[in-house]
Amino acid sequence: MPANVIPMSTSASASASAQHTDDAARPVGSGGSEATAGRGSAAVIDRLVEANRRYADGFQDPGMDARPVLKVAVVACMDARLDLHAALGLELGDCHTIRNAGGVVTDDVIRSLTISQRALGTRSVILIHHTGCGLESLTEDFRSELEEEVGQRPTWAVESFRDVDQDVRQSMQRVRTSPFLLHTDDVRGFVFDVTKGALREIDPAQ
Repeated sequence: MPANVIPMSTSASASASAQHTDDAARPVGSGGSEATAGRGSAAVIDRLVEANRRYADGFQDPGMDARPVLKVAVVACMDARLDLHAALGLELGDCHTIRNAGGVVTDDVIRSLTISQRALGTRSVILIHHTGCGLESLTEDFRSELEEEVGQRPTWAVESFRDVDQDVRQSMQRVRTSPFLLHTDDVRGFVFDVTKGALREIDPAQ
């Protein structure tokens, strides 16, 4: 989970911070130079590192091992609007969290789940997609466009989709049929509504 960044208190500092944010958010070619964009990106990382210094100053070792307390793995989209710990009532040490673009079950997600179950004792898997996902606006043509731009075709699939419910079903099926996973009896899939904060469970049989 990202650390909260404490804003500077003076108006001058707040103005400077806002300018850094604007620079970081402004795409190259939309009124800002590449140098400005680079400075903005560096400023964002500097803020995160400074936030970690404050976090570490008050940090106390919780004395946990690597095994999740609730024996559950959460597979979800990387979307910045999903605060999984808050949305699911989770605490530090409760779960494994595996995130990628779309929250889709890829070979690498199966790799992580296999290690999670076989080496670290998890048994349950919850899959979370969400409304308004960016993958709904992409197609596999994205790979062809990358190949045309950089001269090399990605080996990975975009895993784009149009029907979020059906993609959750596909992800559940991929988990349940994997030969590498020890526990596939407690696998459930949901769609998170980013405007309401609520989960809607997907029936795998439909």
